[in-house]
Amino acid sequence: MSTTRRIPLVQLAHARSGDKADWVDFGLFAWNEAGYRILEREVTAAKVQAHFSPWLPGQVDVWQLPHILAIKLVLHGALQGGGARNLRLDNLGKAMGAALLRMEIEVSDEEFEQAQKSPRRGWWPGVPPRP
Repeated sequence: MSTTRRIPLVQLAHARSGDKADWVDFGLFAWNEAGYRILEREVTAAKVQAHFSPWLPGQVDVWQLPHILAIKLVLHGALQGGGARNLRLDNLGKAMGAALLRMEIEVSDEEFEQAQKSPRRGWWPGVPPRP
């Protein structure tokens, strides 16, 4: 019988983020195919909206990019009027990539172990990732 656990996204991926006007743009990159399969299932617009709910009034758009093991996310209204108008500290999108990586997802023990033991893949075939 399979058991499950909750893990933060940082155990399966890394992220880049930035902002434009009043929205934040994320790239979430899986370390390998096994991890991407989990992200594909678990990183949904509804779950990301719930994770950022204390200060996200707008919608979340999600695009899956399997050829580069990535998910692109756009959070509309995330900067409460834009970086220059917002009173929050660390309000720019670059700081929000770390917040996304703290989002917890549910995985089975078997799929988590597979993702952890699978070799990391570089962004381009034939190019190994940095250690």
